Amino acid sequence: MPDARTVLAGLYAGGPGLRVRSGSEGAAAQLCTAEGNRLVTVEVPLFVQVPGEVGRLLGPGVRNEAPVWWTEVRAAGAVTEAGRLAGSVAGRLVSVLGGATWPADAAHTGVVSLPSAIDSSPDEAPIGVDFLTDRAAVVIQDRPLVAATTWLTDLVQAVLASGRELQILTPPGTRLTLPTRTLMTGLPARWVVRDPARGYYDGLTGAVLHWHADRFAPLPTADGRASMADAFETRAARRGEQQLHLTIRTTHPADDSLVLGGALEAAWRTLTGDAPAGWSTAEPVNLPWSPRQLTELARARAEKSAPTWLVAVGAPDRPAIGTCRVVRTPAGVEEQITVAFGYTAGQAPVRSLSELAQALAARHRLTSMLACLREARVDLTTPPHREPPLVPLSFTLGCEAVRLVGPAVAESAPTRPVRLGPTARPALHYPLGDGTDPASWHRLEQLDDHLRAPR
Repeated sequence: MPDARTVLAGLYAGGPGLRVRSGSEGAAAQLCTAEGNRLVTVEVPLFVQVPGEVGRLLGPGVRNEAPVWWTEVRAAGAVTEAGRLAGSVAGRLVSVLGGATWPADAAHTGVVSLPSAIDSSPDEAPIGVDFLTDRAAVVIQDRPLVAATTWLTDLVQAVLASGRELQILTPPGTRLTLPTRTLMTGLPARWVVRDPARGYYDGLTGAVLHWHADRFAPLPTADGRASMADAFETRAARRGEQQLHLTIRTTHPADDSLVLGGALEAAWRTLTGDAPAGWSTAEPVNLPWSPRQLTELARARAEKSAPTWLVAVGAPDRPAIGTCRVVRTPAGVEEQITVAFGYTAGQAPVRSLSELAQALAARHRLTSMLACLREARVDLTTPPHREPPLVPLSFTLGCEAVRLVGPAVAESAPTRPVRLGPTARPALHYPLGDGTDPASWHRLEQLDDHLRAPR
């Protein structure tokens, strides 16, 4: 583990004229100029015990054994010399403690000379923000994958609290992990991709962007519509790779015997034959899978009226990753689960979905489950180009949800359901298609309208 003495030696990479202060409530050390401008931030070390996590986030060329200590050393993007300074801090840590750095050619142990006058992020900018305006906080990420690390999840909260939009700026070869993609959904956040041909574009929508009114915004065409980037429309053939996506909601009584994570584990075991490999509240996922420990965390946060958001991953040879948000509601304790499984051609176990639905309804208080399939990367990452949309496979209503809708209404839906469980109190499983017909979305919409009508 990087101890305080070694970290302090690394922070001398800029000479004795720089200052050190703590940030993020003690979770980071900042190397600053005498005027207080941030240059480098060193995160508290994270003990990664889950095999494959380092390789998943940094690529197969980086040391991938577990357990390892993971420490992020980030340079302020607005200061040219800060990159070399961060490289020297990292290089000094590795030279004393062993290990590896990414990227490998960034590490060195030399003293970095800094100019006498530096203009960097203002003090009010949250840690990790490279450019701050009244309307946006811009974060530069030059790495293969933008992961939902602790500093990024904290940054999302800080930026949203300030009323600004979070904008993540990356080169065209960068991808998003599923937790990062999930984290950005529904928030004022934008993925800005550098386009050598046209400047910048939105990595999720393809809209050409330009810097306007203190933020990256869509560049409209003459008729007022968004202009689409050619780079977004170009994508490599996936050779039959598929992703199976599940959106699961469960609702439990809030009692002392409650253990969370069972629905997520059931999905993993049904579709992969094993439990998740690990869990954490951010990436890299560092803790071995433990429903008891994640329940203790959620219970402690619930006592402070705070929800819990966590990430789970599978074994390296079986691509699977998911997120779970645990929140108290008037009905009890709700788990909001999003999980994806990656498959090569023809491997997706579509027939196992009814088995999973029955298990969730019988043992894990299922409220609902939506299953979708699409052709996309087997590694479950999001690239900055157009991908085929998700296509619904099935929708399941849990026993209590069927009771609330009304059994007669639920069973008379346009899509004929399959009964699961006891006759007196069944769950209903609605097959919607084979994952190749976009008309499945129309059938799902009809089903949704029918189920909502009584309310």
